[in-house]
Amino acid sequence: MIEVINGSFSYEKSRVFKDLSFQVNKGEIFCIVGPNGCGKTTLLDCILGILKLDEGEILINKKQLKEIPPREIAREVAYVPQMHTKTFPYTVLDIVLMGRASHMGIFSSPSAQDRDIAGQALELVGMADFINRPYTQLSGGEGQLVMIARALAQKTPVIIMDEPTAHLDFKHELTVLETVIQLVRQTDLSIIMATHFPNHAFYFENSGINTSVALMDQMTFSAVGRPTEVLSEDNLMSLYQINAKVVSCLLDNNTELRQIVPLNTVNGRTTFEEGCKI
Repeated sequence: MIEVINGSFSYEKSRVFKDLSFQVNKGEIFCIVGPNGCGKTTLLDCILGILKLDEGEILINKKQLKEIPPREIAREVAYVPQMHTKTFPYTVLDIVLMGRASHMGIFSSPSAQDRDIAGQALELVGMADFINRPYTQLSGGEGQLVMIARALAQKTPVIIMDEPTAHLDFKHELTVLETVIQLVRQTDLSIIMATHFPNHAFYFENSGINTSVALMDQMTFSAVGRPTEVLSEDNLMSLYQINAKVVSCLLDNNTELRQIVPLNTVNGRTTFEEGCKI
């Protein structure tokens, strides 16, 4: 669905990333993790067509991104931002209908079909009861689910999410992750997600979703692969300069749960005795 070939990008003379190559297949979640400022959001902006690569190519459904008009890009790739400013009290339905813009004419109003699609998107994310609520009255988690519904209303095969659980409490974080899993299972969406939480990749893999993870640092991907292959204690040490344990337990006879437990930074004062049980 998405392929990046030898992609490089700079802000003036400041190189952000170079020679990145990867592909995202249908029904796959591709997680990009890495420290602050490593270029995750910049890479997503390049895939969205907001920024242009200095070198390399981006292909969407085997078409070169630079040759696709913005209106057509919006029919191929939807976007869920990290944060969204609630400036005007549009209704939740109005916000989701904005995702239908690329399917309407310049002076057109939303059709009955557009409204049906928006309503179905809200049903999928469990926000149908909020359809007439002013968007400005929603909590952070509720607002993020509405952003996901807006992306779904675009009816694109790919959704890009930039830290979709940032600033959310435990319940709303899990609600967003569960919604993502449900959508991939039901619609075979492809999702590219930048996240500060490597455990998200394990969460998707633990749930049986086709998941890949890329570790981004020093202007490149230091490792790309399945979470169980890539999210090792050594790789986490190299990426974040932390000591961590990758632990697992059986939830039942068929389900193994893997999680990363951070212990301390490399220079941190907190220590744990050798042989501690986690």
